[in-house]
This record gives sequence, C-alpha cells and structure tokens, in this order.
Amino acid sequence: MRRMVLAAVLVPGAALAEFKAMTGAEIEAALTDRALVYTDGATQDFRASGRTLYNAGRDSWGYWAVRGDAYCSQWPPSDGWFCYDMARDGDVLRFIAEDGSFTDGVYSD
Repeated sequence: MRRMVLAAVLVPGAALAEFKAMTGAEIEAALTDRALVYTDGATQDFRASGRTLYNAGRDSWGYWAVRGDAYCSQWPPSDGWFCYDMARDGDVLRFIAEDGSFTDGVYSD
C-alpha cells in the first residue's frame, strides 16, 4: 500500500488534476465534430450526425449521443447503449464508467 501511495505522490501533476464534471451541453460542445486520442493510442472521431469512428488498430463505427448529463455510445451489432459521466481538466476529457473506471483523451485536432 505504501508503494502505491508514494507512486501517486511522485507522478508529476497527479495531485494537481482538477477534473470538473461536465453537463450535457458541455459534453455536446466538447465532442461534436472533434477527435480524441486516448492514453492507449486509440483515436475516436465524433461526428455531428451521431456517428463515431473508433480506431485501435482497425476502424469500428458506432453511434454516440448525449443523454441528460452523460455521453452514451452504441456499437453494432449490439443494440444496447452504454453511458458514461464525463469530466474535464483543461484539454483532458475523462469518460467515467458506472464502476468508477475511466479513460482519458485529448484532442487530436
């Protein structure tokens, strides 16, 4: 446990991150016609039409929407939608799953 605490303290900027929860309007403005690069190198393009293109080595087309104050996506062949809270710290956008796990992305454009 001590090693994990020390690692968090030693990572530059880790304690300085101040993510602010985003509203639906902020999510829409932040994603529409924009593209992100995620920390694992994958990219995602969010079209105004509601289509989204995710690439982690190969293209995968899906759909995105804002529902309430959440980002939601659907990836065929599944017809289920999955929604995520979002938060922002400067240029970093954080997608937060129901279980608290998260993925960070920054603009590629």
